[in-house]
Amino acid sequence: MPTLAALLVATAGVYALDLDRERWGNSFYAAAVQAGSVSWKAFLFGSSDAANSITVDKPPASLWVMELSVRIFGLNSWSLLLPQVLMAVLSVGIMYAIVARRFGYGAALIAGAVLATTPTFALMFRYDNPDALLTLTLLGAAWAMLRALEDGRTRWLVLTGAVVGLGFLTKQLQAFLVVPALAVAYAAFGPPKLGTRLRQLLAAGAAVLVTAGWWVAIVQLVPAADRPWVGGSKTDSILDLAFGYNGLGRLTGNEHGSSAASDAGDVVQAGGHGAQTGITRMFAAAQGGQISWLIPAALVLALVGIVLRGRAPRRDFRRAWYVMWGLWLVGCSLVFSFMSGTFHSYYTIVIAPAIAAIVGAALHELWVRREKTWCRSILALASAVTTATSFVFLARTPDFVPWLRWVVLGVGIVVALALVVRMSRTVSIALGAVAIAVALAGPVAYVADTVVTPHSGGGPSAGPTIPSEAAESRNAVHDDSAGHSALFTAQAPDGQLTGLLESNAQHYTWVAATIGSDAAAVLQLATDDPVMPVGGFSGTDPSPTLDQFEADVAAGKIHYFLAGTGKARSSAIGDWVAATFTPRSIGDYTVFDLTG
Repeated sequence: MPTLAALLVATAGVYALDLDRERWGNSFYAAAVQAGSVSWKAFLFGSSDAANSITVDKPPASLWVMELSVRIFGLNSWSLLLPQVLMAVLSVGIMYAIVARRFGYGAALIAGAVLATTPTFALMFRYDNPDALLTLTLLGAAWAMLRALEDGRTRWLVLTGAVVGLGFLTKQLQAFLVVPALAVAYAAFGPPKLGTRLRQLLAAGAAVLVTAGWWVAIVQLVPAADRPWVGGSKTDSILDLAFGYNGLGRLTGNEHGSSAASDAGDVVQAGGHGAQTGITRMFAAAQGGQISWLIPAALVLALVGIVLRGRAPRRDFRRAWYVMWGLWLVGCSLVFSFMSGTFHSYYTIVIAPAIAAIVGAALHELWVRREKTWCRSILALASAVTTATSFVFLARTPDFVPWLRWVVLGVGIVVALALVVRMSRTVSIALGAVAIAVALAGPVAYVADTVVTPHSGGGPSAGPTIPSEAAESRNAVHDDSAGHSALFTAQAPDGQLTGLLESNAQHYTWVAATIGSDAAAVLQLATDDPVMPVGGFSGTDPSPTLDQFEADVAAGKIHYFLAGTGKARSSAIGDWVAATFTPRSIGDYTVFDLTG
């Protein structure tokens, strides 16, 4: 299959291009990978540091993949991020296989290309956030469910649940966003009788509990004194984290975990903590260029795909296909549109498989019926709405490839009009190729910009920076700053400070402590030694307590405490250190020797 080989090679080559440009990506997770690569206990729990003071605020499945790579190849950008690229290739391959099985190689090539050229997909599969593995697991669950819809065997339902459980171990309840689509599709269209279908779905649910629950049980049952604090929770409970900060809190906005406001200044990088909620959120400046280029066309095509099945039998596979992927697309989009809690535009990556599957399959079905006027009209409509969407998104960045939006608009109009006309097979094929090229021109440009632009931190975005709607986006960000001041910006330590921290490091459990995981991460990555992130991600988790910290200092476990030279978050531990020990300045840091 030369088309598949070409698609996978192109995906691998583009995504791996200058991968070291990303350096550590999200240093919060990179530091946890460093910890897990030297400590099996940190590996198991997902600790931020090898001394196991606190975990990251997500389960550790995505870290495990990178940590195994780092254990083999050492800690560097390639060993950290290349596994993500390989997962991208696997994801595109799965999409191709899913579509090719029922709709042919041409449809599969279109679906795979749509997935690979989705900007936020390209971003996350070159980054060390958990979203890459999450997307891969959900694609795996979709593959298993589609096999179940073909033959009704229980083993496929159990496999579906098992893979969703792995998704839970990657990013907790976000993995469950697609469960309604999977369950409804099988309950309505699965081959067995209704009673059997419901029992099989219960078996799938049991598989979720087993594959997700074993790790949850370990964290819950191991005494708190023998494991790290659960980062992001206020009660040191993984269930609190799953259903609170990483669960319902994201929907309601009532978050009590490791969230912190972000403000990018005069220019908002699409993908901050917030955006105006509402039905148009997916097309706003922050999200539109990340994921939504083909959403209008996908919605139209999903409805058409269902209509095409007409009076087909209940268990008709292709109807089930459009219902499952359509519910996946609509359900996830609605959740992201109206969730009031912390939201990043890259969360929308889980929608990309649904868009690709719908577009690839429906275009094939309409293409083979192109002799009918109404089918040609739908193809023209899909092309037209995609052209209009692309023009709007590209116009938001007028200095980014400024000619492209006009080319897309002009050629797109001509193509949409021409698609209505009945033509010879050769001309129709050429026209179809041009239509696809026009539809993907904007996403491809965004992907190209993503690949050549370095990203860092917890809120990266694909494509060019959006200069508009900055004030609106800033107002939509949840103000988590009440009651405490902002963390200082973490700067990589200079050689003098690095040498100081590394001196006699073997005599201490932590070479240093500092407020917040971001600040601790850059120090830990520079020294390869454990640094205690006081308060976890945002410095507000109750770990350690002042008494615990004082006891660790008295026991000689912590060598230094580091604070920024600027305004730092108010902290009982920081206040105690400042009142007890003598400071000195080294570069951008204020350093306290806790052994003095």
